Amino acid sequence: MQERRRHLLCCGGAAAAGLFSALSSAARAGNLINPCRGALPAQLREHPLMQRCWQGIDATQLWDVHAHLLGTGDSGSGCRIDARMTQWWHPMESVRRKVILAGACVPADAPSVDKAYLQRLQQLAADFPPGARWMLYAFDEALDEKSCPRPEWTSFHVPDRYAAAVAAAIPQRFAWVCSVHPYREDALARLDAAIQAGAVALKWLPSSMNIDLRDARLRPFYDRLAQARLPLIIHCGEEKAVPGAGRSELGNPLLARLPLSHGVRVIMAHCASLGDALDLDQARPRLVSAFSLFDRLMDEPAWKDLLLGDVSALFQFNRRPEVWQTVLKRQDWHARLLHGSDYPLPGVGPLYRLGGLVRAGLLAEADRSPLERLREHNPLLFDLALKRVVRWQGQALLPQVFATRRHFASVA
Repeated sequence: MQERRRHLLCCGGAAAAGLFSALSSAARAGNLINPCRGALPAQLREHPLMQRCWQGIDATQLWDVHAHLLGTGDSGSGCRIDARMTQWWHPMESVRRKVILAGACVPADAPSVDKAYLQRLQQLAADFPPGARWMLYAFDEALDEKSCPRPEWTSFHVPDRYAAAVAAAIPQRFAWVCSVHPYREDALARLDAAIQAGAVALKWLPSSMNIDLRDARLRPFYDRLAQARLPLIIHCGEEKAVPGAGRSELGNPLLARLPLSHGVRVIMAHCASLGDALDLDQARPRLVSAFSLFDRLMDEPAWKDLLLGDVSALFQFNRRPEVWQTVLKRQDWHARLLHGSDYPLPGVGPLYRLGGLVRAGLLAEADRSPLERLREHNPLLFDLALKRVVRWQGQALLPQVFATRRHFASVA
């Protein structure tokens, strides 16, 4: 137990060090604070960049498959955040909360964090054509191997009932994604209830929630997902924003082979594009990039109709150029790649550095200024436009990456 505490302290310290490094660098660059400007001015709305953004896209098929709901429960939502995020004697966690809420334009003096967060999200959505929707994530609490809740591992919690209620109230803009920890004794009953309530997918963050995809207890869960054709969205690779249980080894992309073998459609968040993982296929496993393992799985014929990846967060500054290049040039993957924003992270200033994309040869210098101005008004539109204009050796993300609704037709 003492060794585990040291491990968690080490992981937390490393993550916080990375966050503070990003904040410091962004402060020098002048892009630390999200200005939270209002609706798009006509100059931006009619800019040629926006015309290029929407060319070839049917907004009614555009579902953002990776958007977070957050709150403190001050409206009766049942949401909560780790208490350490509000305690001055935990400065690293306190900064994490402030940065994320600033990215979502939630004022420090907001009467209700729950309501302010949702109001801003609705304002951003209003700049999109009718039909565009966001899949809002519930997020279950972390449990240990004995099915006991572990609040100290739970960075934040968003109940299924809240996500379902938000989507039901504004169905023209929102769908919802359930989150049921499979170690719960009533996990299958909760999953069935979520399916009945209209959930379009299930979300797990294994390293944060303490979920081992190889655990035998998950097999009936996988069978139920496959039967219902409910996609499983899992975060693989390194996790920085939500440290939770700190079980980084559970984010290994190769562990997804078990749900895939049960016929579950798996959407690997961010294409496992950050950090390293053990290559468990080798007699002597060694650390390789998690993205290289995602690459391997995508090319395994058995999973051709089951494994997908979402491209949320893919063009943040902390991804390797070879990730950007590979995703753009592997156009044979594009029918299996899905647009997602990872909202509210597009509003977090330190995470996107367009100069790096220009230097890497992916972004034209002429597009940099309008993108930066767009981000000041609408980080969601910025995220979409950025993905539409990046190029590598003339190759771009194909329009089918943004026709995501079809992947959820069987459950929507």
